[in-house]
Amino acid sequence: MKDNKPDSTNLIAAMLLCVVVMVAWQFFFVNPQVEKQREAAQRAAQQQQTTAPTIAPTTPGAPVTPALLPPGQTMPLEDALKTGGARLEFDNPKVDGSIRLTGGQIDNLRLKDYRETVDPKSPEIVFLTPHGTAGATFAEIGWTRAPGSATTVPDSKTVWSLASGNKLTPSTPVTLTWDNGQGLVFKRNIALDANYMFTVTDTVQNTSGAPVTLYPYAVVAREGEPKHATNWILHEGLVGVLGGSLQDKTTYAEMRDYESKELKLDSTGGWVGITDKYWMATLIPPQKEQFTGRFSLTTDAAGKEVFRADYLLAARNVPAGGAVTVTHNVYAGAKVVSLIEEYQEKLDIFRFDMTIDWGWFSIITYWMFKGLDALNKLVGNFGVAIILLTIFVKILFFPLANRSYESMAKMKKVQPQMKEIQERNKDDRMKQQQELAVLFKREKVNPMMGCLPILIQIPVFFSLYKVLFVTIEMRHAPFFGWIQDLAAADPTSLFNLFGLLPFVVPTWLHVGVWPVLMGITMWFQTKMNPPATDPVQQQMMTMMPPVFTYLMASFPAGLVIYWTVNNLLSIGQQYVIMRRMNVPIELGKNFKLPSWLSPAKKPPDQAPGE
Repeated sequence: MKDNKPDSTNLIAAMLLCVVVMVAWQFFFVNPQVEKQREAAQRAAQQQQTTAPTIAPTTPGAPVTPALLPPGQTMPLEDALKTGGARLEFDNPKVDGSIRLTGGQIDNLRLKDYRETVDPKSPEIVFLTPHGTAGATFAEIGWTRAPGSATTVPDSKTVWSLASGNKLTPSTPVTLTWDNGQGLVFKRNIALDANYMFTVTDTVQNTSGAPVTLYPYAVVAREGEPKHATNWILHEGLVGVLGGSLQDKTTYAEMRDYESKELKLDSTGGWVGITDKYWMATLIPPQKEQFTGRFSLTTDAAGKEVFRADYLLAARNVPAGGAVTVTHNVYAGAKVVSLIEEYQEKLDIFRFDMTIDWGWFSIITYWMFKGLDALNKLVGNFGVAIILLTIFVKILFFPLANRSYESMAKMKKVQPQMKEIQERNKDDRMKQQQELAVLFKREKVNPMMGCLPILIQIPVFFSLYKVLFVTIEMRHAPFFGWIQDLAAADPTSLFNLFGLLPFVVPTWLHVGVWPVLMGITMWFQTKMNPPATDPVQQQMMTMMPPVFTYLMASFPAGLVIYWTVNNLLSIGQQYVIMRRMNVPIELGKNFKLPSWLSPAKKPPDQAPGE
């Protein structure tokens, strides 16, 4: 029986080794860490439940909107905006929308720079929507009273009055007021900058003859789980930095797994919110003050799930004849990396940069994005930036890859001798391995070096995939020709001759131009690698290019472009090495290289390995 162990240098063995490494990493490192964090969070939540003060039903855990519709029904956004009373409009270069004066909720926000599709005439993205609409998402700032207190505080039914201004813009903040009729006057100043940040400054004036204790809070809620949520590759759902660390084990699915349906942690500095792939609604308390952050899952009267992220600040004692003020920030909009970093520095928000899920290889992913962003600003095209990055990565790993390709070339060169040893010792496996070891030592061949080109690409490949998948900067970023969105799959298909035939191809048959080019370059690489001696391995190697072509067809076009260009550079590098070492390049019976491209033949009297 043939021993094909030396053929572990071929691509299939390299791929299998990569899979083993990834699975082992996930099983022995990532999964235990996730479970440990979950248990710690559960313990912290149980501790908080026993030590936190009891808050009256007007806390963020209570419903924050009135019932506008019969249970289970929704209405179009236009109809919902006409229901529930007057509204305060806001507008700046990035967003427009309105705040419902009944309850003071920020529940209508459109993003001017982003549309639903690559078509510039498609509708703008609507991120925040009021109760009554499908997937309603809204934010509310407020006060709650102390346990046992009869003080009336603003709630979801409170009708605020405009004290100054009639439209919120970056240059015109607005002030709202409300008198509870018990000696407390609530004033709310709302400011909006030129991007996505609301600043809400709440003041309570106590004109009564007795002191009052109130607790400031902020809540963002979402009714139901979005249909587009992709919890398996990035975090979508409730998120925040509490207790000095990122709390991201709170996706929609994970919140259902919590026995209490609640996670509560004390923190000084940090934030809480609800995040989508590209957008987020984030609540930012005063960073020097301790607060209690909470993620919770409840159900409304109709049985609909309501996901909430909120925080509760420490008690404010409002003396008779005195006043207290507290400032909250609400970020509602696109997760633009540079803007988030600017807010983190300007407002001193603790780890606000963690609103973007950079993934396992966060250090590589982050700096890869920074590099792509810089190159894009230089050349004006993210696709060209990806190609330039591919060249840079290839140069960076050139010495390591060179050694690997030299080893593979030597393996291909001694392939006839390997086959001879295997055939001669097919009944003596130990002697076969001994002679092969002697051959490898004499020819200075390291079979495992063939794995390096694949292994060193794993973090780069997944980091680029992450960048393309999660960064808003890559969304709808065009390349050339038919590629109008590098973060989406190549829209063409081989099965209608890339649009020449007049019929629409099902999505699962979309195998575009770039995946086909990638498959062709992969086929060339397999032909340049040492051939497997086992027929089964040979068949698998033959099937790999078409299989990977089909699999990669659904991946972002930017990633396929990276892989294709990387393959071309690898083919060129490997060709130069094989030509220098006089190793024949055989592409098959029907594929012959021109004589001027073929390596010079070795003199017949030259000894092997010389």
